[in-house]
Amino acid sequence: MKSVPVYDLEGNKTGEVQLEDYYFGCEINIPVMHLVVRRQLAAARRGTASTKNRSAVSGGGRKPWRQKGTGRARAGSIRSPLWRGGGTVHGPQPRDYSFKVNRKVRRLALRSALSARAAEDRVMVLEDFTFSEPKTKLAAGVFKALGVEDSVLLVLPEEDENVVKSMRNLPFVEVIRLEHLNTYDVLANDRVIFTRSSLERLQEGVRDEGSA
Repeated sequence: MKSVPVYDLEGNKTGEVQLEDYYFGCEINIPVMHLVVRRQLAAARRGTASTKNRSAVSGGGRKPWRQKGTGRARAGSIRSPLWRGGGTVHGPQPRDYSFKVNRKVRRLALRSALSARAAEDRVMVLEDFTFSEPKTKLAAGVFKALGVEDSVLLVLPEEDENVVKSMRNLPFVEVIRLEHLNTYDVLANDRVIFTRSSLERLQEGVRDEGSA
């Protein structure tokens, strides 16, 4: 079980906290993480691309010219894919790109992603993260005090409107509620920062499963 320091908003160390091996010390499974990230990206696709085939193009009910005697190639309809403005062959149609991945597999992917960040010493814990008013300058000062310059996923136990508004103009920070924590966001950011309460809530349901 790994220990990490806990910091306050001024960057001072206030204590230490244990990272459970179930979430932060399991074997890193890259194929499972890849599958789950692919699922998340696929589910985010709108799938609204649509083209008209020859049956959907308007017009073209009559034969453009007679079959024989003109010297031209035979033509039966201006809706033919060979014609400019005609139908599209095998073009995209509206579809649902999402596919199912079992809950246990999704959980394993999240554990693998968190374990990968922990192995790189890129998991941090703050005593708390609250502001009395939304102010970007205050938020930027916290990360400066912590010496954090790379992209950050900030995990909060509950949505805090002041924190969310304070982070809006910080392009390197993404704020997420604990219940929405997912594999893609963990891997897409260089560092994961928990508050003490969000980390405790994540780990409180963990059974003693060794390194899982």
